[in-house]
Amino acid sequence: MMFRWLKRFTPRGLYGRTALILVAPVVVLQLVVSFVFIGRHLSKVTTELAYAELRELAVISDVVDGSMTQGEALARMAPLLHRFGMGARFVEPGAMPDEDFIQWYDFSARVVRDTFRERMPQIAVLEFGSDNMVLAYRETALGVLRLSFSRRRVTVAAPHQLIVTMVAFGVLMTVIAFVYMRNQLRPITRLARAAQAFGRGHHMRYKPSGAVEVRAAGHAFLDMRDRIERQIEQRTMMLSGVSHDLRTPLTRLKLGLSMMEDSEPLLNDVAEMQKLLDAFLDFSRGAVEDEAEPVNPLDLVGQIVADAQRAGMGVELALAEGDSDATLMLRPSAIRRAVENLISNALRYGNRAEVSVLLTPRQLRIRVEDEGPGIAEADREEAVKPFTRLDPARNQDRGSGVGLGLAIVADVASIHGGRLVLGRSERLGGLLAEIVIAR
Repeated sequence: MMFRWLKRFTPRGLYGRTALILVAPVVVLQLVVSFVFIGRHLSKVTTELAYAELRELAVISDVVDGSMTQGEALARMAPLLHRFGMGARFVEPGAMPDEDFIQWYDFSARVVRDTFRERMPQIAVLEFGSDNMVLAYRETALGVLRLSFSRRRVTVAAPHQLIVTMVAFGVLMTVIAFVYMRNQLRPITRLARAAQAFGRGHHMRYKPSGAVEVRAAGHAFLDMRDRIERQIEQRTMMLSGVSHDLRTPLTRLKLGLSMMEDSEPLLNDVAEMQKLLDAFLDFSRGAVEDEAEPVNPLDLVGQIVADAQRAGMGVELALAEGDSDATLMLRPSAIRRAVENLISNALRYGNRAEVSVLLTPRQLRIRVEDEGPGIAEADREEAVKPFTRLDPARNQDRGSGVGLGLAIVADVASIHGGRLVLGRSERLGGLLAEIVIAR
């Protein structure tokens, strides 16, 4: 619960999360090692070197403090300066800088300065120049003495060598690990693409590969896909066979009843049975009768509305917005059947229907609105189930059905990797049915 806010900053993709898992421990390890190395080992070594240099400076200081003139002091210091590898000269007070000169990133120089301040307060200013020389200004009774010595006497020669080596090998090993991990993730991404394509009604070639667990998941997916395809095929064959086989006896029954007197009620019943069989056949075909192909959804929906208007239906195209040249992989017959079902459903319970189509870079939305009584929010989930009729909630006098209209639409949307959304129309006050398909 307390770390839920971190989800906003974590990558959403598998590659991004894997890279984070690989990089984060390496970075944390390097930071910890660098802190321990700089804070303990490097600081301790630098302090010891500063102590050694301070002892030599103390000898020089004793010589200066025991001299009467600057010339005498320089003459007495000369042998010591040669032995210690130092340089010394007296300067004017105005030549001494006002403050220390240390680069902001120079950790070792700060340790040396603090050690000098603690053990020899007489040293007023320290300068760590770019020429690897250190200038120490000491105020004496004879004037300001400037001592110069090599930086290598008080600091480690290459304090960053360990850190640079560690960072370089850390980056190298991270790259190698990421390349290896990428090869392990490719089978997972291929499995995800195959599953996504199957969810949208496409049959993508897929061969399990990768680690044992990924192969097992791939074989399970192939078995599942085969079972689903067999079930769809068996459902289609069963319903198609039943519907087709019943057409012949119904035709004979209709012919026999037409020769009888007062057979109008019976003929109506036969016609109703014929309508139910047609609904069963439409449901059995679903969206599998045609293959997906590039389709311009704006043109397709416009043609559907134009055909409905020619048939005398009270429907109009309220909105058609999007790239007029864009195409999507759709099953045109299935989309046509779904939109026509929504239009018929809208006109069954209302006097007019409005169709809208919106194509964005991320999704396709086909909306049908009517001015009927709509469907209560509590009944919308039940309404899309096959053979479900909500006539008491709608208007039963306007027509009858077998309860497959919305089920067929939901099935078509699902085959395209989308969904059917039911709501209430803000403009017309009736039902709002929307097919949403991701691009």
